[in-house]
Amino acid sequence: MKKFDTKVQHLKYRVLRAVARLAWDGTLLENVMEIPKIVVPGRIPTTRCCVYKERAIVSERVKLAMGGDKNNPNVIEVIDIACDECPAEGYEVTNSCRGCLANRCEDVCKRGAIYFDCNHVAHIDKTKCVECGECAKVCPYSAIINRKRPCQIACKVKAISINRDNGASIDNNKCIQCGACVYQCPFGAITDKSYILNVIDLIKKSKKNKKYKVYAIVAPSIESQFKYAKPGQVVKGLKELGFHTVMEVALGADMVAESEARELAEKGFLTNSCCPAFVQYIKSEFPDLLPLVSHNASPMTRLAMHIKSADAGAKVVFVGPCTAKKAEAQRDDVAPFVDAVITFEELQALFDSRDIDITTLEEENLNDATDFGRIFAKSGGICQAIANSLKEQNIDFDLKAVSCNGIEECRVALLKKSKNALDANFIEGMACVGGCVGGAGCLTHEKR
Repeated sequence: MKKFDTKVQHLKYRVLRAVARLAWDGTLLENVMEIPKIVVPGRIPTTRCCVYKERAIVSERVKLAMGGDKNNPNVIEVIDIACDECPAEGYEVTNSCRGCLANRCEDVCKRGAIYFDCNHVAHIDKTKCVECGECAKVCPYSAIINRKRPCQIACKVKAISINRDNGASIDNNKCIQCGACVYQCPFGAITDKSYILNVIDLIKKSKKNKKYKVYAIVAPSIESQFKYAKPGQVVKGLKELGFHTVMEVALGADMVAESEARELAEKGFLTNSCCPAFVQYIKSEFPDLLPLVSHNASPMTRLAMHIKSADAGAKVVFVGPCTAKKAEAQRDDVAPFVDAVITFEELQALFDSRDIDITTLEEENLNDATDFGRIFAKSGGICQAIANSLKEQNIDFDLKAVSCNGIEECRVALLKKSKNALDANFIEGMACVGGCVGGAGCLTHEKR
């Protein structure tokens, strides 16, 4: 039964499951040093030079599973010891070079970085090359390629660079914590911090104190996850874990759509505020447009506020596909309402750490929200929800919305708006391609 897209995700899951099992038993601190041996037994083949390096890397993964570096505000971290298998970046000549007579690559290079060996094969002097790419453009054999690391290709905001040790380095001032690099790194050298220990602690306390209720609020994109089971079985599984109540974040989306429609009509122009990575991108790259971001809380926060206003003893845990939500939950204006955030990957680890086979459970369906609240999870869904809310509230406003699928499209729309060249009055920004259903914390990224 395949639960994940990649083996990297499965390795991450095994670490999370091992940490969670010990945490449930209350023996984590005494046995934490044994986890690398559990995850990487000596008889299992490793992709590293030896089993000992693999275990050293797992030790770093364990630290991230336990909350990571407290001094680093970013929820995304690089495991330095794991980041050493990628070739050097930049332009290089491949073995497709035929040693031709034309030498167009040499002629076009203004820095004199191209030279030839005794077989007339071209080479690039990295001390002179400025990575302009002109040589690659003129090569008739396409023998010169621009080699980039998967994490750099994945990061559309250019927050990842290569340090002196040939490892990846994240610029926290540029990073929007979307997690695209986490999903795309083939060695799992970049990963998100986990707060499953916080969740386990909350559930344990609730069992000792009946007034202490833990609510799980699940993102609408859960419908595309746990494809080996039924959504209602996932809900039942959450209660088996110890959650008192399970609710749809889509209900919060319904609330947001209603108030955001009124705000849009009042102000005349707006961007959504539900995607924390998108909002962070505006803060870092287009700060002048910040006043145009909706003042509404995100659906996650809105629902958490609703729950705590009705139940003063409630503790709220968000379950979804988003790594950026972990950062949002730490904001001063959100922290009082959202007590912890975990991803679908982490929820699977929690199920298995308690040996809960959700396929054997009865279904317990959720009916908290409308379909318009649920389609917040996909690109274009917010625009549809806003249009419907304007209609339902009889608000006379000519909606001209642009739906941005991924941070690159967001950049284009924001750039146009900054130059007063955007023919729209509402920007729906989704940092992940496809919307929340494409989030880095998904078990699977297959479209459903």
